[in-house]
Amino acid sequence: MKKPNSVIKTAVKLLISSAIVFLLFYVMLPPINPLAYEFWLFLTMVLAIYLAPFCFGNLFKVYKLPGSSSRVELARGKKSTASKVMVALIVLPLLVILAGNIFSSTFFNAKKYANVITVNEADFATDMPETNAVTNIALMDTNSAITIGNRALGSLSDVVSQYVVNGTYTQINYLGFPKKLSCLEYDGFFKWLGNRDDGVPGYIMVDPVNNTAEYKKLSTPLKYVDSAYFGEDLYRKLRFEYPTKIFGTVNFEVDEDGNPFYIVSCMKPQVSIFGAYDVSEVIIFNPCDGTSTLYSVGEVPRWVDIVFDGYLAEDKYNWHGTLSGGFWNSVIGNKGCKQTTDDFGYLMHDDDVWYYTGVTSVTADASNIGFIVSNARTGEYKYYAVVGAEEYSAMSAAEGEVQEKDYDASFPALVNISGEATYIMVLKDNSGLVKLYALVNVEHYSLVATGETQEQAINAYRKLLSQNGIISGAEAEKDSAHIKVTSVEKLVIDGNSVWFFLCDDGNYYRVSLAEDASAIFISVGDSLKISYAETETKGIRSIVSWEKE
Repeated sequence: MKKPNSVIKTAVKLLISSAIVFLLFYVMLPPINPLAYEFWLFLTMVLAIYLAPFCFGNLFKVYKLPGSSSRVELARGKKSTASKVMVALIVLPLLVILAGNIFSSTFFNAKKYANVITVNEADFATDMPETNAVTNIALMDTNSAITIGNRALGSLSDVVSQYVVNGTYTQINYLGFPKKLSCLEYDGFFKWLGNRDDGVPGYIMVDPVNNTAEYKKLSTPLKYVDSAYFGEDLYRKLRFEYPTKIFGTVNFEVDEDGNPFYIVSCMKPQVSIFGAYDVSEVIIFNPCDGTSTLYSVGEVPRWVDIVFDGYLAEDKYNWHGTLSGGFWNSVIGNKGCKQTTDDFGYLMHDDDVWYYTGVTSVTADASNIGFIVSNARTGEYKYYAVVGAEEYSAMSAAEGEVQEKDYDASFPALVNISGEATYIMVLKDNSGLVKLYALVNVEHYSLVATGETQEQAINAYRKLLSQNGIISGAEAEKDSAHIKVTSVEKLVIDGNSVWFFLCDDGNYYRVSLAEDASAIFISVGDSLKISYAETETKGIRSIVSWEKE
């Protein structure tokens, strides 16, 4: 029977260990789920915290020799055996992690990794109709969005002193148009302490097509955000609500009415214990009142855009592209092995966000054998066999076209211009602001056209294709009309003189004097034969060429 003092000492040890374990969980926030290796790491720490006071105290014994200092020796016997068992218990979870990673590896499960997704081949010309203006692609990258978003916030003196813009932007499709969103965050602990009763007042919405940003003030502020502390910390709130879920990416989105939500992907291994994690469920969390709903992937509301992260989409295709022929083929033979390029862009199609990235052979240099698009909400994949330069070669070609300006190209998207697969991208200055648009032919990436607007760049690109015999002159000019000028409007847009001619067919025809200075000779009453291209605005056409009749 234990002595009272021994019982008290044991109880104190257990209480102290329990307090440390709770604090550790409160800080680490691991999932209580054996399918997460973080759980086994946490379990190792828990066992060490509980057993260490009993284990290591029994490993050693102090002997006091007459006339000498104390000497420590290893204990022997029953106590030593018990201590070894305790140490073995602490090490056991680490062995589970080691064994789990080995048996979940691609070495043993190549085919399972390859079959995580199904990729359907599709026709580029059918799925990608010809375009005259890109309004469904976010050409602006995150760094440029951060620059524009910070400037929008900087104009609000009452907000900028207390909050900062989260450096992570979510690409969404909002009311049919691409937008980039970022939630405001507290600017440190003391700003949270002073403003927590008022909450986070709004978010930044960036238009990546028109290069503008606006601050959206909310009627009900956000309470649970990443920069809050203690019980108002977003991840802590989610973990205590869903202790067993393995969280993936957390994206800030708004619904069709502009109400804010966090979209939380919950992961599950598709191979063995720790292999091929993929999204299995989604939490839609309201950061204003802390309520949430759990959905399976197939039940997610249509307004949600980002369920599958872009990097995960690339990883899954790389498993499919490299491991379909088996593990050893991916290492030695590489027969039929394909992989994505290092980055991805965004496309908006059918009210969904799609990731775009090129596909190259694992042994290729600077060329693509095709590209894929992946639906960010459903996880669907499509493959297009379009051979040509890979994205980084196209970016270098665009930068080289204006090398004296030292602009940087954004990661491009693929569009169909006059039946030609074409990269389109923006060129940015050192401050991250968009200065030019650039188009590069995928097959002939030495063919590069730039312009201060999309319209200018596309018209210049069509002329370039015509000059090189890739398309006919008629295709370059697109359409023609015989019209009579009824009035002339002279405007300055973004520092450029642009003339608009209202004609007897009811349409406006526009031309930039920077592109065609001879347009100053067009007067009211002139009859003209005009070749034009449609713009994104109905009733306004862009003049490609003209002559008086």
